[in-house]
Order: sequence, then C-alpha cells, then structure tokens
Amino acid sequence: MKQVYNPLRRLHFYAAFFIMPLLLTLSLTGIGYLFFTNVENHIYEDEFFSNSETKGHQSLDGAVKEIQEVYNGYEIKKISIMEEPYNNRVTIGNDKGDSRYIFLDEHNQRVANQNAKFTYSNVLRELHSSLFVGGTIVNYLVELAACWTIFMILSGVYLTFKSKALKNTKKKNAFLFNRRLHAIVGLIIAIPIFIVVLTGLPWSAFMGKQINQFAEDHPKLGYTALKSNPPKSEDNELPWATRTKEKPKSEKDAHAEHHGNSTSMIGTNGQQSLENIITQSKQDGIKEPFSVVYPGDKDGVFTVSKSSNSGVTGLDVPPKEETTAYYDQYSSKQLGKVDYQDYGIVGKWFSYGIPLHEGHLFGTANKVMNLLVCITFIGGIVLGFITWMKRRKTGTFGAPPIVKGKWSLGLIIPLVLLGIIMPLFGASLVIVAIVEFILWKKTQKTVT
Repeated sequence: MKQVYNPLRRLHFYAAFFIMPLLLTLSLTGIGYLFFTNVENHIYEDEFFSNSETKGHQSLDGAVKEIQEVYNGYEIKKISIMEEPYNNRVTIGNDKGDSRYIFLDEHNQRVANQNAKFTYSNVLRELHSSLFVGGTIVNYLVELAACWTIFMILSGVYLTFKSKALKNTKKKNAFLFNRRLHAIVGLIIAIPIFIVVLTGLPWSAFMGKQINQFAEDHPKLGYTALKSNPPKSEDNELPWATRTKEKPKSEKDAHAEHHGNSTSMIGTNGQQSLENIITQSKQDGIKEPFSVVYPGDKDGVFTVSKSSNSGVTGLDVPPKEETTAYYDQYSSKQLGKVDYQDYGIVGKWFSYGIPLHEGHLFGTANKVMNLLVCITFIGGIVLGFITWMKRRKTGTFGAPPIVKGKWSLGLIIPLVLLGIIMPLFGASLVIVAIVEFILWKKTQKTVT
C-alpha cells in the first residue's frame, strides 16, 4: 500500500504548507466573529440602546420619509424591527454599493448612523470570507482552502493509523515526539473541524451557489417553491408545487399604474403604510425581531422575515422560529407564508448549520465550543509546522520524496470522488497531478 501512503503523505504535506496562512487567517477571524454580538453590544451601545436628542414622536413611515430626504441618493433597503431594548434599524444603500445603518429610538427619531462596511461584524465577516479584498478569485481561494482542509482531515486520519504515529516510542527523537502530538491533536479535532468546514460551505463562492441552486430545484429537499418564488396575489391558489421564475405580484391599484418602476416602491398612491404591514404581521403571529423589505416595483410585495443567520446583532432567532411572509402592498393581505417546518432537509441543514458555524445556535456554550475548536486547530497547525522543521535537514526543503511509479486505484478513486463533490478541489488536484508528473519526469531524466 506504499502507492497510497506515499502519495497521500506528499499531498498532505503540500496542502498544509500552501494553505496554512489562509487557515490561520480563517481561524483567527473566525474567533473574532464568534463574539461579534458581545463586542457590538459594548462598542455600539449608543447606536443600539440610546435615545435621540430630538424630542417628540413620529410614525415609522414618517421616519422613513425623513431618512429619504436627509440621505439623498440612497434607497431604503430594509427595516429591521428589533426586540427591546434594541433600537430599530433602517438599512439604506446607493448605486455605488455604499450602505449605511440608521438607528431609530422608540419614538422613531434618528439616533445615529453607521457606515455598514466598517462595522465590527461586517469587517470580520469580510476578512473571514474574502480577506476584505473580495472578488471571485479571492473567494475561490478561501473555498479552496476549505476543500483542502477536508482532504487534510481525511488523509491525516489515514496517515496517523497507517504510520502508527500514536505509538509512544522510547527513543528521544524530537521529530517523532512532535509528530505524535500533531497526530493526537489532529484526531481530537478531526470531527469538530470537519463540521465547522461543512457548515461554512453554504457561503462559499462556487459550492455555495450549487448547494443553494440544488435546494431551490428540489423543494422537497431544500426550500419550498413558495420561498424560492412567492405567489402572485391574483392567483386563487398558492403555487406550492409549480415553480415560476416571475417575481411576486401584488394586485395593481388603479392609481399605481401611473408610477414607474424603481428599486424600492415607497409611499406610492394606494400603497399600505409600513406600520399597517407591521401591524398585520404581528396579528399573523410574527413577533419581533423581524425584517421588512419594501416591494421592488408596482407589482411587488412586502416581505417580512425572521432569520437564524441574519448577521445582525439582536436580529437572529432560533432556527425553528424562521419564517418568511409576503404581503400585498395595496391591501396588506398575506399572500403566502413559509415556516421552518416547510423546509426540506437541505433547508433545515442551512438553518441549523450556519448558526452552529457562527457560534450562536445554543448560546455561550456554542461560542466556547467553537473557540476551543479554533484554538486546537491552530495548535495542530503549529505542531505540524514544528514537526516539519524537526524533520527537515539543513539545506533541504524537507518535503516527502516524489512518488515513483503509478498511484494506486485505492487512492485515485477517493480523490476523484472528492473532486466531483468539491469541484474546485478537483480542478486544483488536476494541476497538482500535472506538476507531480513533470517533477517525476525530471527525476527519471536525472537517473538515466
């Protein structure tokens, strides 16, 4: 089985060597993000909890109109209705991609505003998912690191038992000692880090899109047809089984026909007030915290939702409380509603997996558990680096030797399967195989 062990050992080494900086970055930013609600509750105390210096009470619709006037060039993106003692939050954005949060006190007076890009949670999230650089290439690199981490977990477990690395030798050898520690830590962390990586994949650039598309294409396994494509108000029956690519529709008011389309239709003739929609939502059993998104055009609907992974301090709810409801913008009639119970297996996995990954599925215990996983993982990386340094001879790179001969099918088949499941991993593996073949050819020429 040398044609399994030796190639696997070499792949494991190079995977660790090249993605180690990314893994350290992901682990450290992950630790920072675990406690974003605790940090933000402290550093944004004024924004979240204080009252405005402006006295008097105004309606929420009046506050929205005021924000539109003050922040000319911005559009209302979302209204977050929070539980006490949090202030409500209005998210606005412009054509340049800039977003701001406007905080309203209990009297709907403006308290403060934030540049959304530079809040603690958003900075850590951007660092963790795209190294704050963004772009497809960087996102793919982060996903690639996650894919190779899964490979390292699986290969590490195999190498540990195959090489008998856990065996306590009497020889006083620094390399063997550190290798044993690295193996022990690796086995301890294998399952937890595998779960952490797996629950992070829904955010990934390539696989994330594929997973979400699969969920939409298979309503019984993923999201219901209603969640993916809400119903039209003029339909007599909700299209639970029939999917349509058209946007949700409200019944057209006679006055609404005179208005053009825009990103957010706010306060048009015949449109229900925001407060009426909120009141109707509460009557339908949707309690704070929840978000309201305005209709996208004259035919659109108000969307009211509760999420377990909003990424907003004070807005997340337990997975089973997730809901998305659609309201006719002219009558405030509820057109359809999707709850957690309506999700398929994939949808429910998202609802539980993402909060687990972020560390708020079961409170402080989840944060502490994820913190220990990250710290132990970093420890395993450091021990792996020390093991390499102890093994490396002066003047050499210290990599496992180039594999002579063909790789075993016992290795090739699992690698191909992993490559199919994780396409970016598969593509990178093809590149690795080509490089290995070139290096092997060079050694053959040297021998002859």
